[in-house]
Amino acid sequence: MNVAKVVVDVPVAQTNRIFDYKIPTHMAKSVFPGMRVIVPFGPRKIMGYVLEVTDHSEVEKIKPIDDLMDITPILTSELLQLGKWLADYTLSFYISTFQAMLPQALKASYEKEIHRLSDTLPHSLETFFCGRDYITYQSFIDEGGSYYSLQQAIQAGEIEVIYHVHSKETTKKQTMIYSQVEPLQLEEAIANLPKQAKKKRAILQFFQENREPIKKKQLYMKLNTTHATVKQLIDDGLLKEKKIEIYRDPYQNKEEERSRPLPLMNQQKQAMAPICEALDYSQHHVFLLQGVTGSGKTEVYLQAIQHAMKKNKEAIVLVPEISLTPQMVQRFKARFGAKVAVMHSALSKGERYDEWRKIHRKEVQVVVGARSAIFAPFENLGLLIIDEEHETSYKQEEHPRYHARDVAIHRAKYHNCPVVLGSATPSLESFARAKKGIYQLLSMPQRMNEAEMPTVQLVDMRDELHAGNRTMFSRQLKQAMEERMKRKEQMVLFLNRRGYSTFVMCRDCGHVNNCPHCDIALTYHRNNQSLKCHYCNYEEKKPSNCPKCDSDTIRYFGTGTQKVEEALQEMIPEANIIRMDVDTTRRKGSHEKLLNKFSNHQADILLGTQMIAKGLDFANVTLVGVLAADSMLHIPDFRASEKTFQLLTQVSGRAGRHQLPGEVIVQTYTPEHYSIELAAMYDYDSFFKKEMLIRKTYQYPPYYYLTLITVSHPNQLKVMEITKTISLLLRKHLSDQARILGPTPSPIAKIKDRYRYQCMIKYKNEPNQRNILKKILAYFEGDMRKDDLFIQIDLQPYQLM
Repeated sequence: MNVAKVVVDVPVAQTNRIFDYKIPTHMAKSVFPGMRVIVPFGPRKIMGYVLEVTDHSEVEKIKPIDDLMDITPILTSELLQLGKWLADYTLSFYISTFQAMLPQALKASYEKEIHRLSDTLPHSLETFFCGRDYITYQSFIDEGGSYYSLQQAIQAGEIEVIYHVHSKETTKKQTMIYSQVEPLQLEEAIANLPKQAKKKRAILQFFQENREPIKKKQLYMKLNTTHATVKQLIDDGLLKEKKIEIYRDPYQNKEEERSRPLPLMNQQKQAMAPICEALDYSQHHVFLLQGVTGSGKTEVYLQAIQHAMKKNKEAIVLVPEISLTPQMVQRFKARFGAKVAVMHSALSKGERYDEWRKIHRKEVQVVVGARSAIFAPFENLGLLIIDEEHETSYKQEEHPRYHARDVAIHRAKYHNCPVVLGSATPSLESFARAKKGIYQLLSMPQRMNEAEMPTVQLVDMRDELHAGNRTMFSRQLKQAMEERMKRKEQMVLFLNRRGYSTFVMCRDCGHVNNCPHCDIALTYHRNNQSLKCHYCNYEEKKPSNCPKCDSDTIRYFGTGTQKVEEALQEMIPEANIIRMDVDTTRRKGSHEKLLNKFSNHQADILLGTQMIAKGLDFANVTLVGVLAADSMLHIPDFRASEKTFQLLTQVSGRAGRHQLPGEVIVQTYTPEHYSIELAAMYDYDSFFKKEMLIRKTYQYPPYYYLTLITVSHPNQLKVMEITKTISLLLRKHLSDQARILGPTPSPIAKIKDRYRYQCMIKYKNEPNQRNILKKILAYFEGDMRKDDLFIQIDLQPYQLM
């Protein structure tokens, strides 16, 4: 077995295959599939993943592996197979799928160094070396070194370029102090100390009583001593210091009180039974658990996981990034303690690496995390749960464009275990599959303790305008908020926008300040008086006069969270308000701090964007206000009504979750729209029927599949031309049943100075589609490499912008 089949870390089409490398004699029996190696690739050395070890190669002359980066495999054989399947399924590069499975800290970076091989170098190079043998490639380039003279010297054998591969993984170490000698010798040492050595005496007496090692910092604080004193005792051979590896634990300061399983209601028992049966008999089933908000889905998850753990199985729980609230993590930590690892984007690189290592070392049995946690390197999976399965954040929007649900089902088939998809408002695709019997439907239509769903009032904002109310709060909402303030109850206000106001327009000439690099209006941010582009981060100062006609009638349109906060403060000055949006939760831990503050009743009103719509559970919240229910209805997306219905249902579910009854006030300009009307009645079934009829009429999922192809380039004509060619090729090679729409400019036709065009395929069954798309990508490979052309293929688009 002396040949390794390796995927190299070069994400381009012509290297998207497997290369053979010789295993050197000194590495024999040390190379295994799933390990990272450093291999020569052309003139450089790069990182690669070993997929297979074999004893033959089709290639005559193969280069040897240079070095091993891992002692044991970091990818299991299942994950290697999953990576190959995923690359094919999403038309991605092998290397991208393997990289997606690992924490950031395990992705290698490279550094180049120039090494002189000759004593005498041409003057143009000698000035850089100044007598040294090595210089960094970066310093050579930064100081204006010439590529040509470098190439000449390499050819002449005077210098060489060396590639260093740096892996970013680091482990955190902690210094411990402990006694080097027996208590009797400590007794002797204490007796020999001079009278004035009080600090040393206290330290030695401490170690006489405590034989366990202690953290260095802790020792200093406990005995009010210093490094110098401890060092003298180490030098005398009485104490010893040792660095030990520890995990960075983002939740370390919180010793959770352990929770016990709660008694289940009948509907929960009925939902649990088939899941436990599938676990007992190692059967693969996909369950769709439809339970209204507050029906106790989390308790079903917790007890199903417990059932899996009793059988020595492992579980993965996915929650949307947005609702990975400390509350959710806390529930799992409280039930399963140290057996839980948590993975999401708010952790630092190091923390994420440590959580990943706990899984890899089999120290935990449960992972709670966002989308990428689906790749947790478990080898004995018993249960996969996707909470709020309708959430679009489970779909990754860059390479590899996978949907976590598809990966979960693929892994569950491999492990013969159940998948539970949970939601109060399942996606139409999932519910349609449950209706067809592809998934098994489990229903929980009642709230816990038989609590009533909060009543929902729809307020027509057109009537408010006619009545002369020009504020952003209807009279009903204002009155309801004042009542809550008197009763000392809390409120949640939801708005689907961040920033101060959506755009700035001149009242005289109608000019709107757009981003110069993207085809989109700039958003006004009040705190630093600036206009920002939320696509490319371009920023400019707020103008005092119109740049087009010099008029000073500049007005702000639309409503952002900052603006609502100010208006609230004016209307109810005594209210304490917490604002939660992307701008206020940027810093690590801020999300948790703000929610804890609200939970401890240090604020009356929680005002926020999408991140407050899900997963939150506060006993004292009795009023939920939705300020602009229509804001999502008018975006160019066939799922707009579905997203509106889901969001309104989720937000309404934040009220009246405990003893106090809840009320929801939804402000809208289109109260007659079926998604708003039916969300107010919590009528998912009627919404499903109505929306499915529309989808069928207009040939959209789940009746049809979609593939979206987006082409971008700095030259508009080139984009149009290439998109047109792609459309023609698709029409020629796909079946007559497939409908090709486009080419047409993307809804946002320019982002970061690149023009964007798209075409779409609507189809029911095109078994040959992936092969045709691969051929199209291969056809344009040269342009993509040399001419800054970008072709993006999404086989399951959720972002149509």
